[in-house]
Amino acid sequence: MPFFFLGGFIAERNFRQADRIRINERIRAREVRVIDEDGGQLGVMQPFEAMRMAREKGLDLVEISPTADPPVCKITDYGKFQYQQNKKAHEQRKSSRGSQLKEVKFRPATAEHDFQVRKNQIIRFLGEGHKVRAMIFHRGREMAHQEVGRAKMTRLLGEIGEHCQIETMPRMEGNVLVALLAPKKGAGVAPRSTTAAQTNA
Repeated sequence: MPFFFLGGFIAERNFRQADRIRINERIRAREVRVIDEDGGQLGVMQPFEAMRMAREKGLDLVEISPTADPPVCKITDYGKFQYQQNKKAHEQRKSSRGSQLKEVKFRPATAEHDFQVRKNQIIRFLGEGHKVRAMIFHRGREMAHQEVGRAKMTRLLGEIGEHCQIETMPRMEGNVLVALLAPKKGAGVAPRSTTAAQTNA
């Protein structure tokens, strides 16, 4: 039966999520492999022995790997364990949510001011943890002079080199010269200016 308190169905979902983790007397296995709060191996024993050891330390016995044979349990503070698990799940969701593939477009004849705007966009996107497809579009007669676009791409990669690592070297895809860039570890977020915040033309 659904729970309607504490935010309606959210309370039911949180209850079921917590209910999947067995602790102390709710551990049903006949034998468990036990590790201590520092990750040290204590061996295989019956749950009641492990619970006795946990209670002597004022801690809980938490089943952390129920599908292992035998199941793995950890002597730890259950409240602290829940906090760490929730924090880890939050970081994973944040990471998968936050990283996106951005596209920044140039032309072989892109003017200097616009070149700087787009370059700063790329630096900002990389600093925010996004990957970037730097793209130089060729039209009409520009296809006969692809060296102009390549020279612009070479300049771009040279000027942003300290902020990125090149995952895919520049290559032609139809009429577009494309390079895939990824953030370089340790590079800071570029300051966001009004000019850099403008959208692609």
